[in-house]
Amino acid sequence: MSDLVQDRYLEQRTHGFDKHDGSWNYYALAWPQALPVNASLQEGLTFVSYNHYDYGNMWHGLSAMVPFVAWSLRNQCEKPHRWVLYHWGELRFNMGTWLKEIITATYDQEPEFVRFGYENTPVCFEKAVVMRHNEGGMSRERRIEVFDLIRCKARSYCNSSSKTSKPRIGMTLLMRTGPRSFKNISAVTNVFKKECKRVEGCELKIAYSNNLTFCEQVELMRNTDVLVSPHGAQLTNLVLMDRNSSVMEFYPKGWLKLAGVGQFVYQWGANWSGMKHEGAWRDPFGETCQFPDTDRRCMSVYKNAKIGYNETYFGDWARSVLERVKKMKDVVERNHGYESLDGCTC
Repeated sequence: MSDLVQDRYLEQRTHGFDKHDGSWNYYALAWPQALPVNASLQEGLTFVSYNHYDYGNMWHGLSAMVPFVAWSLRNQCEKPHRWVLYHWGELRFNMGTWLKEIITATYDQEPEFVRFGYENTPVCFEKAVVMRHNEGGMSRERRIEVFDLIRCKARSYCNSSSKTSKPRIGMTLLMRTGPRSFKNISAVTNVFKKECKRVEGCELKIAYSNNLTFCEQVELMRNTDVLVSPHGAQLTNLVLMDRNSSVMEFYPKGWLKLAGVGQFVYQWGANWSGMKHEGAWRDPFGETCQFPDTDRRCMSVYKNAKIGYNETYFGDWARSVLERVKKMKDVVERNHGYESLDGCTC
């Protein structure tokens, strides 16, 4: 849900600009003639995000930002002068580094976050777009438009040009360290390396997103046709691949029964951004829980567990995905609708 406030001003009042108790923070609409005498007026466009998603998490934060980009696409690519961020009603004054880079690239300017410096003093915004939900209510078509723009702007921002060479088929193992990482990285790597070698023009890369700059991640995804990765925030990078690219996802034991619908976010995200989610492998083995495996208390055991491997299954799966990708490249030229650095919609 979004509100565009133009003929009335959006008035922010607070009993302390609270970062810990959202019940103290509130905003309302006010006619220009009825503004409090002590109010300060912020001119230009303000984006107000009132969301239950965390702006520090890559996927959560991106989901909260997508509706704003969609609004800009429908309104002559208008850019915000500033942002007001709420999380469960509590004020936030920053975003995670990856998300901040995405917003900077998309709007060609670093986001400015309103901090409300004086308690009990109303702050009024001349024009505001308020989003109270994430991308959940948007159509797939509109989401694809947004992710096409984000991908294009990120590549332009990072000067990741389509003129530079790229593998005919790029397969990337985007690894994690610690929770939900592979127990035997070398064994998993060898399986995918073997299958990649079977396909002419296939190149395998092994990367850790926590060791890469934002632009290095953008370039890596531009060169990736098949993304292989455990479930986790690093999979948010899938939106930066070319459309119709493939995603292979991996889970520790116990997630299917206990993790809830949130475990499917990257399956949904692949669909919403024009990618193909090739399914998931769920480790049948792992840590032992003292309770029945349907008991919610077991999730604390399984959530951050490491992931094993099945050489035969991984090999057959990788072979099947690579064959489909190869056939697609043989028959149809890849969709590079947003590859040109000067071809972005905004």
